Amino acid sequence: MSIILGIDPGSRVTGYGIIKVVANKAVYVASGCIRVQDDDLPKRLHNVFTGVSEIIRQFQPEQFAIEQVFMAKNADSALKLGQARGAAIVAATNKGLSVAEYSARQIKQSVVGIGAADKTQVQHMVTYLLKLTKTPQADAADALAVALCHLHTEQSLVRMAGQAKKTVRRRLR
Repeated sequence: MSIILGIDPGSRVTGYGIIKVVANKAVYVASGCIRVQDDDLPKRLHNVFTGVSEIIRQFQPEQFAIEQVFMAKNADSALKLGQARGAAIVAATNKGLSVAEYSARQIKQSVVGIGAADKTQVQHMVTYLLKLTKTPQADAADALAVALCHLHTEQSLVRMAGQAKKTVRRRLR
């Protein structure tokens, strides 16, 4: 059993989603948001760092995945988002976790099947895939989608490695 923490970073709202893998299937553990009200950016970054650190302490994930920065229309917003990502990544690496990064398109493709899916489609598929009784808040759903994307990517790599071994064995015969 492996526990995966997915993070949807933000300088005001950082979503988190935790799943565990049981018999190669994703099982919901927890999700939510770290909400930061302070206007001072250094304090907001500190709150993201301490919030992610507390989630890691509480749930003890073995794997950590985070959404990459995308270039939005506003460069200042993209820079703040990047700094929030950095705070979350430092929290993970301080706890000895390696960091997997995925683009928004990869995450949506993995969970919804369409790289240009909107937030409601992601929420719907996360609710369906994890058999949730209610739809998670958008940032929490995005974070769960990050964790699911990481699981799907890891499973695909394992399958590809297994296929490669079979091909090598056939060639050796």
